[in-house]
Amino acid sequence: MNEPVAWRAGAASASASASTGSPFPDTSPASPSAHHTSPAKGDEATGGSRRRTGVDPVKALMHRHRELCERAVDPLEIAAGLEAHGVTDRTAARFRHRDVFSLAEEMYARVPRDSGNEPETRHTEPDTPRGRRPVWAALALLPGTLGALTLVGLHFTDGRLRLAVGAGGMLAVYAALRAALSRGPLRATAHTVPAARAWTCWLLAYALLGDGLLSAAVAGGPDEAWPPATAPLLALAFAVAPGAWCAQLFAAAARRRLASSRGLDEFAASARPLLLAVFALFLCALCILIGVAAAVLGQDAAYAGAATLGALLLLARLLTAHGRTHAPAVVLGAAAAAEALAVATVFAGRVPGCGFLAVPVETATEAWGPGTVPALACGAAALTLLVHAARTLTRASAHAPTDTTP
Repeated sequence: MNEPVAWRAGAASASASASTGSPFPDTSPASPSAHHTSPAKGDEATGGSRRRTGVDPVKALMHRHRELCERAVDPLEIAAGLEAHGVTDRTAARFRHRDVFSLAEEMYARVPRDSGNEPETRHTEPDTPRGRRPVWAALALLPGTLGALTLVGLHFTDGRLRLAVGAGGMLAVYAALRAALSRGPLRATAHTVPAARAWTCWLLAYALLGDGLLSAAVAGGPDEAWPPATAPLLALAFAVAPGAWCAQLFAAAARRRLASSRGLDEFAASARPLLLAVFALFLCALCILIGVAAAVLGQDAAYAGAATLGALLLLARLLTAHGRTHAPAVVLGAAAAAEALAVATVFAGRVPGCGFLAVPVETATEAWGPGTVPALACGAAALTLLVHAARTLTRASAHAPTDTTP
């Protein structure tokens, strides 16, 4: 199929900008040799467009982002793609536009499309991204429900049957969690870092057994088995549902803000408080779940450790769902390493001459309890991801529609 005239006309300008190493098309006046070219021949070759390309940099920009322009279903998608490629409002001024959104609207309006080759609408349901609401909302309730059923089964069984119920329940909760994260607003839109799953499992295992192990180690043990802290894990399992709902609320509201904004800075300024509000809403829901789970199971409500862990996991998954996978993996690994190091220093302090290694952890544990370690580790990690999310999730490129299906 022959290329549209607009794309062929912009190829020369795009090639010239590539040869100079500049990311923008050359808008300098035509060379003297161009004045000796016959106007008639130039018009016959390009339909008169070659002469206008020198003063029409948008055409060359459209050629360089041809695929983006052709598959875009609205100007917002082009604006998000341009921002992802480093085009800012200041850059848009070089193309005679006040902001990226205005530039994207012109590019969308000028892109040549065949009447029978219109792009398919991939986000016809902007308020329910990546899946129908009833499906992912029901899946988000499964981890908590299966976790509660597992605890009920453990309460009424003993011996080998109890062990089988516990193992089967853990596998069922894991499968339900995988299903909940495979649909809806928490679905990953990019390949995740494999190590992130291992760090997450470690953090959850520490929430279940870590505080008891640390307390026993500080006391000189462990000399016997200690009861696991099931209340934090049960609360975190039920928190998958409010986490998914908060993520959907943020995605839908950010999309509406993106449609009404007239500049990248304006969108970032409006999206940042939205992110913080959704994050605070999730923390409130999580604290309520922690209190209820602790009261039902008759355990201490470890608000500090469980709340900071839940906040860390939500931010990591929210970033992953918007295509930012590297930072969550690094921060999760740092938090897991901090918890492992804290326990290791207590045991290392028993080596003759190395007692000083255990002093910081023992002092903090005796003063504020064993939950201090996960609270500090996960709290610092969550704060780091929150700052990172406030910078990355408030960009238009973070909310560009994707071609993935639920």
